[in-house]
Amino acid sequence: MTTASRKNLFLTALLFRSTSAFLPSYYTKRNSFLPPLAMTKSPPREESAAAKAADAAFAAKGKPLPTLPIPPPLLSTTPGSWAYDTMSRRVDEEILQRTYEENEDEFNTPEFATALANMEALREELRNAATTKLRHLLPLSDEQAKDEERAEEWQQWHDMLNPYVEAGDTWLTAPWMVTEFFVYRRFMEAIGYFDPSNEATFMWDPFVKAKRAGLDTSYASAENLMEKVEALPNTKEGVELAAAFALWGNKMDLSIWPADAANSDVDVFSNVLAAAADNLLHDDFIILANHCETLREKKGGVVDIIVDNAGFELVTDLALADHLVASGVAREIRFQLKSHPTFVSDALEKDLMETIETYAALDESTYPFAKKAGQRWKSYIDNKSWTCHENSFWVQGAAMWEMPDKLSKDLNANCDLAFVKGDANYRRLLGDRYWDYTSPFQDVVGAYFPCPVCALRTLKAEVGCGMDKEQVERASSLDDNWLVNGRFGVVHFGTGV
Repeated sequence: MTTASRKNLFLTALLFRSTSAFLPSYYTKRNSFLPPLAMTKSPPREESAAAKAADAAFAAKGKPLPTLPIPPPLLSTTPGSWAYDTMSRRVDEEILQRTYEENEDEFNTPEFATALANMEALREELRNAATTKLRHLLPLSDEQAKDEERAEEWQQWHDMLNPYVEAGDTWLTAPWMVTEFFVYRRFMEAIGYFDPSNEATFMWDPFVKAKRAGLDTSYASAENLMEKVEALPNTKEGVELAAAFALWGNKMDLSIWPADAANSDVDVFSNVLAAAADNLLHDDFIILANHCETLREKKGGVVDIIVDNAGFELVTDLALADHLVASGVAREIRFQLKSHPTFVSDALEKDLMETIETYAALDESTYPFAKKAGQRWKSYIDNKSWTCHENSFWVQGAAMWEMPDKLSKDLNANCDLAFVKGDANYRRLLGDRYWDYTSPFQDVVGAYFPCPVCALRTLKAEVGCGMDKEQVERASSLDDNWLVNGRFGVVHFGTGV
């Protein structure tokens, strides 16, 4: 069934209930930056000499790149932009301040005295972001240097930052994606996250309370969703619906769900899909479903989910993974997770495991479908149908075409499909560059990604590609904040190399 015919079956629009109930307010709040109306092409931006040199150096390595000319990266130098507000104000005044308030008891103990002083020094840098020059991470201790993974991660950051450190760039003049990820790595350095000499701060997650709050407020919405997931057909339409759940989460209008879904004709699900497609600026659901059908015919493939946030969003990722295994599309799901706390709500392996354990232990009388889902998820972990993989690359500010060889070769050799979730991951797919909004996703991402890739993204930043011109014009006429408020989304599929 085509996208057009699905839309002709449209019964009701998505209920755009805010997902902010599942995230701290300081994570979701946006300033008053309004993108230009009817904008279908990103405006040109100045490129720093250091960024241009870094691009040239990487291009000389001969690795796969987008087939289109690569635009310059976003910087944080324009007052009024989301990037400028983030690096000059929001990280310090909202994120780090709130993190301090949530952990005030810990920070005011003797064991956290050094962490608190280091955190304050980092905040002082950010208060003077326009004049504070970037520096490298501090040298590793002798004990840390013995850890091969830690030494490799330190070197990766050194190599990424070196052009900007040598050029004397500040928190604002270096590429935004680099500095925004780096501020969280510097925060880990400040609190001693990787320093085993202090047991109190070693591997201590300063965002755990915020993530736990997101988990605890997810149950009611998840109960409604899990009832639907259990009834999904083992068809192309089932895959489309599961992916739509992962994209839209609690914005999906499930009021039109067929009453007897388990015994319903497949066509009745078209009504739900039509509603889910109404605010898509590009819809590759059918291409995705056809690819998944091919995997099902081959008795299942290996599917990676490059995870974004904990909380309810992670629950929808687990629901997608649940259906892919149960329907025979995947014989193994590999969750690609962050290797240290970052962006407040981003998910680590421990967050995924806590979500599964929590759902498996829910009160059956209150949340019967959510509990049953948690028990299924637990069985997938136990029988190795689901595996967790943390990698430092997922918490770094490099474009995804700069993926380390080891990770890239693994995806190329072993992954039949990768789902890329969330806005920060999507920005990295695009290198956080000002692409023309209508530039084909295949030419920007599919031309270099090491395996077939599907990006599920609601728009929350001023970058994008692969969007239909007419849909972009419609979105900009409906909503001044169409680029940043999560109302609109895209489903992109690329073949990979």
